[in-house]
Amino acid sequence: MGKKQELRECEKMVTIRDVAKKAGVSVASVSRYINKNGYVRSETGEKIAEVIKELNYVPNEVARSLFQKKSKIIGILLPDIANPYFPLLAKGIEKVLNKNGYMMMLANTSDSEELLQEYITAFTKNNVSGIITALPIKPIDNISVVGIDRVYESPFNRVLPDDYLGGQIIANEILKTTFTNILIITGNLAFQSAKKRLDGLIDVLDAETTNYEIFETSSFNVNELDKIAGTIFEKYPTVDTVIAANDYLALRIMQEAQQRGLSIPADLQIMGYDGIPFSNMVYPKLTTIKQPVYEMGEAAATLMVKMLNGEVDSIKEQILPVSLQKGGSLR
Repeated sequence: MGKKQELRECEKMVTIRDVAKKAGVSVASVSRYINKNGYVRSETGEKIAEVIKELNYVPNEVARSLFQKKSKIIGILLPDIANPYFPLLAKGIEKVLNKNGYMMMLANTSDSEELLQEYITAFTKNNVSGIITALPIKPIDNISVVGIDRVYESPFNRVLPDDYLGGQIIANEILKTTFTNILIITGNLAFQSAKKRLDGLIDVLDAETTNYEIFETSSFNVNELDKIAGTIFEKYPTVDTVIAANDYLALRIMQEAQQRGLSIPADLQIMGYDGIPFSNMVYPKLTTIKQPVYEMGEAAATLMVKMLNGEVDSIKEQILPVSLQKGGSLR
């Protein structure tokens, strides 16, 4: 066989009709066997399996999803993959989905409501079996949804970090240091995750009658955070302690402070949140709250698979603990 003929043979796609013809059965029987949605005699199933292996037949996932009105695809809605936190979350999701025979379709909304709705429409058109979302969305007919990270008050199953505990840990660590002017930079308080974190913080600080200022960001988008890092010293010239909404912002403020000739932590101490790998790659290392980001992704995907297998019969909320990751950015 020449190379051109070999190439033509490789390019020829084996269809379900080829399998049926070779096995001497109907297309419907092959379909029932592959999709496990009807009775197939054991002898027939063995013959079909033998032919599938012999012909190296791979089912057309698009055609199957159109027929079944669902696919082996899970949509993932994330707000901003430029923030290292979210790729790590996606990696945990991907590991479990792949292990269970699912693929993920990743959507980066860049904190845009318009993009969010466009991606939801795209997911629906592609017959995704489920959606794992880090953004609040409305229920979607015939699509399983798992909320993660920011999705608190919703009718969905969800996997969340213990944000209130994270706020408490931060406050207790700050109270161990010397400080004069504390600035708390929060995420958008419309999100329950940011609000619970702030509640944990101020409950501890207020109990010790500690003064502080609060600056609320409108978005976690990295472009917004870059702007904040560049202007924070003009807005708050006497600040000597910053509690940042996340590690990315904390690292940008550290960079800005050092460019201005400030010493960390002597002149400015900084606390982060998330525990992204980059927090250990700066000097001094960032003191932060380590979220179980990868584990949250794994837990959300595991919950999704159980839902699709009919193993979840009520709303489940799983809260994962956070912990202190000590560095050198506090006095």
